[in-house]
Amino acid sequence: MITSSERRGFMLGLAATATTVASVGRAVAQTASSLTLSAAPGQALATDAPYWAAVRSLYAVTPDIVNLENGYWGVMAEPVRREYLAKTDMVNRDNSFYARNAYGREIEPIRAALAAAVGCSVEEIAFTRGATEALQLLIAGYNKLKAGDTVLYADLDYDSMQYAMNWLKDRRGVDVVRFAIPEPATREAVLQTYQKQLESNPKARLLLLTHLSHRTGLVIPVAEIAAMARARGVDVVVDAAHSWGQIDFNVGDLQSDFVGFNLHKWIGAPLGTGFMYIKKDRLPDIDRALGDEDFPLADIRSRVHTGTANFAAFLTLPTALKLHQEIGARAKQARLRHLRDHWVSRARGFKGLEILTPDEPGMAAGITSFRLAGKTSAADNNAIVAELRDKHGIFSVRRAGVAKGQCIRISPALYTTEGDMDKLVAALKAITG
Repeated sequence: MITSSERRGFMLGLAATATTVASVGRAVAQTASSLTLSAAPGQALATDAPYWAAVRSLYAVTPDIVNLENGYWGVMAEPVRREYLAKTDMVNRDNSFYARNAYGREIEPIRAALAAAVGCSVEEIAFTRGATEALQLLIAGYNKLKAGDTVLYADLDYDSMQYAMNWLKDRRGVDVVRFAIPEPATREAVLQTYQKQLESNPKARLLLLTHLSHRTGLVIPVAEIAAMARARGVDVVVDAAHSWGQIDFNVGDLQSDFVGFNLHKWIGAPLGTGFMYIKKDRLPDIDRALGDEDFPLADIRSRVHTGTANFAAFLTLPTALKLHQEIGARAKQARLRHLRDHWVSRARGFKGLEILTPDEPGMAAGITSFRLAGKTSAADNNAIVAELRDKHGIFSVRRAGVAKGQCIRISPALYTTEGDMDKLVAALKAITG
């Protein structure tokens, strides 16, 4: 446990960095290497106001709106943004001379650093433009299905992944089963739901799991469900688009062989960055991407063929990872869960307000969605989003696809304050009467 004096030292160092970053006209790009944060400050930092004020000062965001829609993508901290601009200038200046002579050599240590950060070998990951691309390739490329098999997914899984699973009916001749996660959700109810689906579908061979739902924020016990599936000969593909960086874990904790990740959400890297994970001994079970021949069959990089990458975005990853590690994954998880609990605990009793993630430990992180009783349509929820924005200065987003009706997602960020969440509570109190 970090002592109070040590923590204040970290904060003073961070505040000094933030001041440097904010200085008008400063020409030198600020990088994360100059920060003096702890690698894993832990739970005690969740409510340390001076510490999080120092972290918040690293982010330049508009004061015109309280943005509680940070699930779309994560704003870059100033050190990351400045590094991205510097790398963009370099790539633009040196152009194809750099790309053809140096990029391949420089990107491999970055891939290795990312593998170390997520807890696997470099041979098990390949860069993608995001989790969507990674997961589409994993689902489409999974070659162990035969006609008459069954694939499974839930209502809370991401739209693009649902589309890919549905496409397997034409691609592989399989049956597709969609089911709903119960409301209100509990750990036991979620486990029972997946157990029932596996028992009811003996021909199941592939299951899509979303670690943290973009629709409601529900965190599901992936490792336990993957074990259930494995016992029945069912493989799982895990969507970790929203979880890594919002929750403290490494890929081994998921106990799953195929995973898609984002880097431009809760890690705070530039847009268009993500990666896929395939456990080393499972690589043959995923086809090459459209017969890719740029890399050998035994190289995971043959499972994705993006084309020309945004070189500067990927070259910025070391700075984003450094900042993520210096703030600390446990501290980020604790802070985001604290901000979620701050508003949920005050609003849960409001008349007609339905909170769609439980307070149960491990079942929620920073994101939580709500709906008003009886307000389940797109029009209903668009009207609430508009009222929050136009009358209360709060930006949120409607989410569709939940079996029991549409809802509104609230996703705070590291720069969000308790005061921002209090504004949401006041707005919800007014809306619910």
